[in-house]
Order: sequence, then C-alpha cells, then structure tokens
Amino acid sequence: MPTQFRLDAYVVDTLMADLVRHDRQPSAFLVYLQLWLRASGRRTAAVSHQTMADATGLSKSAVQAAVRTLLRRRLIRAARTSATAVPAYTVLRPWRR
Repeated sequence: MPTQFRLDAYVVDTLMADLVRHDRQPSAFLVYLQLWLRASGRRTAAVSHQTMADATGLSKSAVQAAVRTLLRRRLIRAARTSATAVPAYTVLRPWRR
C-alpha cells in the first residue's frame, strides 16, 4: 500500500458528514477511506470483508453493512468472478462528473 495518497476535499467536507450524520454509518466512511487507499493508483481493489475489518478495527458485520450502504449510495461498485470470490471494488466519485 502507498505511504501517501490524495483525497478529494469533498470526501472530508461533505461525504463524511453525509455518511455519519444522515446515514448514521460512520463505518461506511471508514470503509470508503480504506477502499480509496487500497485502490489509489489503480481502478479497483480486491479485498475481503475480514481484511477490511482488520484494517479499520471494525467487526466483519459492520464492514458488510458499510459495503451495502456504499453500494446503495453508488459510491463503490463490486464485481466477483464467482459467488465465493473476493470482490473487486471500484471506488466511485460521482461528484466528479
């Protein structure tokens, strides 16, 4: 993983408050940041829920709920090669149109 990565100001200024206050899902913000870090420099990041849980300090079920929220909000996209494969997540930035 990189030692530094760039983050759009929108993520901290707007998205953080939206996920934490509106959706009441601070875990979704942490998972989004973790995926952004893992995908920086590439389009996607293949990472398991358990790996994200270990990296963020969240439980696996909290990560699963956060991923559902991020998918519903269209902030990430997930693709699997099979039903049991580790998903490859693409971090989306809908504010950059």
